[in-house]
Amino acid sequence: MAIPVVDLAQFTGAAPQKAAFVSALGRAYEEVGFVAVKNHGIADATIQSLYRNTTAFFSLPQATKRQYEIAGLAGQRGYTSFGKEHAKGSTAPDLKEFFQFGQIVEDGDPIKKEYPENVVVRELPEFNPIFSTAYRSFEHSGGLLLKAIALYLGLDEKYFDPFIHNGNSILRAIHYPPITSEPKSAIRAEQHEDINLITLLIGASADGLEILSKQNEWVPVTSLPEQIVVNVGDMLQRLTNNKLKSTTHRVVNPPREKWGSSRYSIPFFLHPRSSMSLACLPGCIDAAHPKAYPDATAGEYLDERLREIGLKK
Repeated sequence: MAIPVVDLAQFTGAAPQKAAFVSALGRAYEEVGFVAVKNHGIADATIQSLYRNTTAFFSLPQATKRQYEIAGLAGQRGYTSFGKEHAKGSTAPDLKEFFQFGQIVEDGDPIKKEYPENVVVRELPEFNPIFSTAYRSFEHSGGLLLKAIALYLGLDEKYFDPFIHNGNSILRAIHYPPITSEPKSAIRAEQHEDINLITLLIGASADGLEILSKQNEWVPVTSLPEQIVVNVGDMLQRLTNNKLKSTTHRVVNPPREKWGSSRYSIPFFLHPRSSMSLACLPGCIDAAHPKAYPDATAGEYLDERLREIGLKK
């Protein structure tokens, strides 16, 4: 399935191009929930360095990686070992290990006390600097996409800006190791929806991503190397009272002849500040679409979901 493609350069162009981008993005998020974005602003060199350092980290001895697994952080910083996370509603652990890098508050914002420090990987001197650079690139591109979403929803273009400034976004490096025996029930990542506002995903190192279509069929997602895939998360679906679609997706196991290969994937989960209200927007509620969710803050909702997927007790 070739998901809809949008060109972020249009949004920063002349008014007609900007309006066309807003319309195309909004329609895609209502109908599919996923888009491929070209001219996304994340440098090729940054992406290549991210993958190089990600591969190097997961190649470290298990004992070394476990030094970076910090108890009590619910996987929100540092390393999470294989088999710890499962999809909501599933008891089978996903076939993955991952490393998470979070917000760096540099302007004296008191919200800094809410965030754990990032875990420094001592063996790889380039690791933390490139994750920091990439984090800021993803934040910038994600912010532009949220401006377009705000306009599509009839809101002020800067509606999301104060909520995502020093927000609780996460850059996650995922390793799906080679499959060495018949999996009991899990696939590499069971079907799920993302928790956050939007997810920005640079191309994975192997195929496997599938989305559930409106016809209830699993369809492989493909994007070109110069594109990133960006999907709606549950927080945005909730805020828009189901107007924008948080699409169910999964990562399937490769054909048996490719079981011996690893798969790497690096998503950026764009989260707002914990205090943001996710109460359904009044403009998304009417007689045909009554309010579907109780009020909650982003922090309350994140806490609930982290418990559901096994990262928080």
